[in-house]
Amino acid sequence: MAETFTTPQGRRIAYHLTAGDGPAVVFLGGFKSDMQGTKAVYIEEWARAQGRAFLRFDYSGHGESSEAFTDGCIGDWFEDACAALGLIEGPVVLVGSSMGGWISLLVARALPDRVAGLVTIAAAPDFTEDSMWTGFSEAQKAELDSAGQVALPSEYGEPYVITKRLIEEGRDRLVLRDPLPLPFPVRFLQGTADADVDMAVALRLLEHAEGPDMRLTLVDGADHRFSDDTCLELIATSVTDVLDRAMG
Repeated sequence: MAETFTTPQGRRIAYHLTAGDGPAVVFLGGFKSDMQGTKAVYIEEWARAQGRAFLRFDYSGHGESSEAFTDGCIGDWFEDACAALGLIEGPVVLVGSSMGGWISLLVARALPDRVAGLVTIAAAPDFTEDSMWTGFSEAQKAELDSAGQVALPSEYGEPYVITKRLIEEGRDRLVLRDPLPLPFPVRFLQGTADADVDMAVALRLLEHAEGPDMRLTLVDGADHRFSDDTCLELIATSVTDVLDRAMG
């Protein structure tokens, strides 16, 4: 059974916190995913076996947390993530999957003193602008403007309803247009067969960010889920590497 807390903005966030040694590992999930996903649960089990503190949570409008998904935007979910860090004392290692990669970069930029390291999995920084808006047809852009939302087909179930607020607010959260210092160990993980986030995004992120210890690992044939045994083991290895370097 998940516990809950309320953010300063009044949103109720569901979470699971495993006690253990710090730095705590914090998992930030993807767009319309939840904390019950394969990667989140796998890392939790890994952390428990290591005696490592671990936190997974649902953004507002996701999973067991309050609010409607269509009411949310990148800024709201970033605020949720910052509030979730209030459950933990001391430095953290962030593990951001897809949209969670973007959120983790926003957290690292806003709270640099809290972040000891970062692992991203198919990170999707700036996707509302560079993937969604850029990919919309003129008809879709017109529908978004007039109706306030547009439905996009999804391979993961029902269509994604993309709101005008999500697109417009996202422009205030872009991380690939301004300096992005990452002064801690960083491991970017990316599959070559990812149909949702192109390898070019990972390469752009690596080129754009600035830090003393950044590496990008490409996994041949891995898709966006990045959840087979090999990929899960690579995530754990990468988190271990970041922790060792952060603590060393």
